[in-house]
Formats: sequence, C-alpha cells, structure tokens
Amino acid sequence: MSSTQRPRAFRISSADAPPAVEGIPSMPPAPTGVRIVEDPVEILDAADGTPVPVAKSRGVPWGGLLLSAAGGLVSLGVGLSVERLIADLFQAAPWLGGVALALLALAGLALLAIVVREVRGLWRERKIEHLRQAAVTAIATRDHSAAQGVVRDLAAFYADRTALAAGRQRLEASADAILDVDDRIGLAEHELLSPLDRQARNAIATAAKQVSGVTALSPRAIVDVAFVIYSAVRLLRRIAAIYGGRPGFLGLLRLARAAFAHLTVTGGMAVGESMIQQVLGLGIAARVSAKLGEGVLNGLMTARFGLAALAVCRPLPFVREAPPRLSDVAGELLRPAEPEPKP
Repeated sequence: MSSTQRPRAFRISSADAPPAVEGIPSMPPAPTGVRIVEDPVEILDAADGTPVPVAKSRGVPWGGLLLSAAGGLVSLGVGLSVERLIADLFQAAPWLGGVALALLALAGLALLAIVVREVRGLWRERKIEHLRQAAVTAIATRDHSAAQGVVRDLAAFYADRTALAAGRQRLEASADAILDVDDRIGLAEHELLSPLDRQARNAIATAAKQVSGVTALSPRAIVDVAFVIYSAVRLLRRIAAIYGGRPGFLGLLRLARAAFAHLTVTGGMAVGESMIQQVLGLGIAARVSAKLGEGVLNGLMTARFGLAALAVCRPLPFVREAPPRLSDVAGELLRPAEPEPKP
C-alpha cells in the first residue's frame, strides 16, 4: 500500500519535555515550581514573575491587652472596696451591713436587667439585618423557597403588632399562591411595612421641623449642636422602635454607626449640589436672616440622617414601594416662600 505522506523524524530533548515535531518550533519548558495563590493581585504578580510578598503575621495586640488588664484591675479594686465597705458597716452596726447587702443585691439586679435588655436589643437588630439580607439574597438568586421563608419570618417578627393583623391574614391567604419572588416579597412589603413607612416618614418630618425651628431661634451655637444631637438620637431610637427594634445603649451606637456608614455611601453628611441649589432657589439669603437659613440647613441634615436610619432599620429592602425622598420628609423646608403682596 502506497502512501503520499513522507515519514517525519521526532527529537526528544529531555525526559519531561513533549516531543518536538521537525519543522515546528518547540514550546518552552514548563516551570518546575508551581505556586497556588488566591488573591487576584498575587495572581498578577505571579504571572509577571515577581516574587509574591508573604503576609506578615500580626504582632501581639498590646493595646487590647492594656485595656483588658486595666479593666481587670479596676474591677478588682471596686470589688475589694465594696467588700471592705460592707465588712466595716457590719462591724459598726449589723443593720447597716444588711442595708449595704440589700443595696448591692439591688445594684446587681439592675445590672442584670441592663445586660438582658442590651442582649435582647442586639438580637432584634441582628434579626432585622438577617431578614433584610435574606430578602436581598432571595431576590438576587430568584429562590422562591427563600422568599417564602422571608415572608414567613417577617410575619412572625410582627406577630405582636395588632395593627398589622389584617396584613398578616392576607399574607397567610396568599401563602400557597404562585407568585414571583419580587411579587411575593413586595406583597409582604406592602401589607406589613407600608404603615410603618408612613409612621417613620412622619417622625422624620416632625424632627426636621423641630430642629429647623429651634436652631433658627436659639441664641447660641452650643444650644444648636446639643439639640441637633439630641434630636438625632431620639429620631434614631424612634425609627428603630417603629420597625420593631428595641436598641439599648450598645444597640443605639451600632445603629448610629450603620446610619452614618449609609450616609457615606449615599453621599455623606455634606449638603449635595442639588440640595444647595434647592436652598438657594428659595431666596433665603436675600429674604431672611442667616440664622433662619442655618435652621433650614440643620433641618435638612436631620431629614437626611432620618432617611439613612430608615434604610438601616427597615427589615426589607424597597422592592415595590418607592423609597422616601428628601422632598417627602422635608417638603415644607424646601417649599419656596410666598412673595409678600405689593401694596
């Protein structure tokens, strides 16, 4: 049998290299060392051939150790002082020692109640965050079972709200209905959160008007600062209570940090360009005093902080309902002043 193809010669350069075909350039040998990296920056460095820096191990947290040791010493000192005080009172008069023991027991009971309240408040905040994250994940993955679980957990979370009983009944009636993920979560949002959204918007609008009026009439700047901080803390606690949170001191600090972080992401506490144009469009600088203009700006700041607090305290993202805007809660502050009638 004849063949038209000519025989070819193969040359093996090494034991590990693949055979090279005559007339075709051979591939460069593969590197002997293989590095497995996970960080994308390290992958680029490895591709370039530059050495990948090894992460240095962190040293001993001396600051944390200092605070822990100092706290332990203070606790031991307070405990020894209280023990000596009670022993001295017992030596002076037995009934004084009994009163001291009773006061110590009362203080311990109050401390236990405070700890329980803080833990309960933190648990409810984490529950709200878990509901919101589960809803976002269910919408992103189009998971119908997860959406049903979110609606069920939300209804159970508001089981003690008598004003939402009708909404819970409508949700239970539609539990077996064939709905899209967005429609199911949007229905729960409409039935359970729409009334709470209206209460939160009213609370924000009221706080913005109060801050605007008080700071416009107060004679000193320190009074303005104190009232703005007080109003922000009270507004944050009010919005958290509306959506089912019961934050204590630690929970309030956690919510405040989350609200400020949300403000940073959405534009910061500074007045944006659009807000400046709205305020300047009112003719405040030309028609009223600078103090009144400062009150309007403080009211707008309070309204923006309230909207950020609403976003972090709400157990569901805005799916079907429209998120409130600045004009919805501070419309009276942004409304142009009516011109005075000419004589």
